[in-house]
This record gives sequence, C-alpha cells and structure tokens, in this order.
Amino acid sequence: MDPMKATLQGYLNAARQSLLWKLEGLSDYDLRRPLTPTGTNLLGVLKHVASVEMGYFTEVFGRPCPMDFPWFAEGAEPNADMWATADETKEWIVEMYHCSWEVSDATIAELPLDAPGYVSWWPEGKREVTLHSVLVHMLRS
Repeated sequence: MDPMKATLQGYLNAARQSLLWKLEGLSDYDLRRPLTPTGTNLLGVLKHVASVEMGYFTEVFGRPCPMDFPWFAEGAEPNADMWATADETKEWIVEMYHCSWEVSDATIAELPLDAPGYVSWWPEGKREVTLHSVLVHMLRS
C-alpha cells in the first residue's frame, strides 16, 4: 500500500477506535441522554459518523452502498442522524459503524489517492475531490 495512504488510513483507524472507546462502560441511559438542545446523544454521534463515513466512501466515488439511511431521506426529520431512536440498539449502531469501516477500507484499498470523486452536498466550486482530500476531510471532522 502507498505509504501516504497507509498513514492516513492508520490515523482514520485510530480515530474510529477512539470514538468506540469513549462509549465503553456507559449505561444505555448515558448513551441515549440528549446532550444538546437538538437532542444529540452519544449513540447518535456514532450513528452520524458511521453513515457519513459510508456516504463519503461510496456515493462520492460512485461505489455501491450496502445500507439505506432513512434519516437522510427527503422529508426525514432534520438531524435525525444525531440521535438514536428507541428501536436502534447500541449493538446495531456499532455493527453499522463496523460495516462502514469495511466499506470505506475497501474504497481506500481499491482506489489511488488521486481518484476523483464528487461531493454533491458541498458548495459549488468545491464538489470535485480526490480520495486524498476525502481522507483528510474525514480526519479533521
């Protein structure tokens, strides 16, 4: 693997593990307790990161996404990806997060760092990206 790609992916993996580590040992109440006026909770942050990561490494590069994210559908409640609903278990959200790793890692492994992508939800003039720029974006977000 390209040394630069390996370095970026190493940092991405460390950030992923760190996010999961911060949830270890917390009760279901603490994982679901709203921490902001918008209702964001810790499981919601994990849900958001999982679905956003999968979107960046699939849709942006024209690759298939194995999951549907109803919280991003037209008409969905705003910011519905930022909290866990009663029927979304911690185990399900963690499993979704691990799935996003597999999908993202496959994209990273199969594409060169200069592979072009297109982020339709970014402002005009900034939508054309590369795998390198998406990796950097994911690390800084």
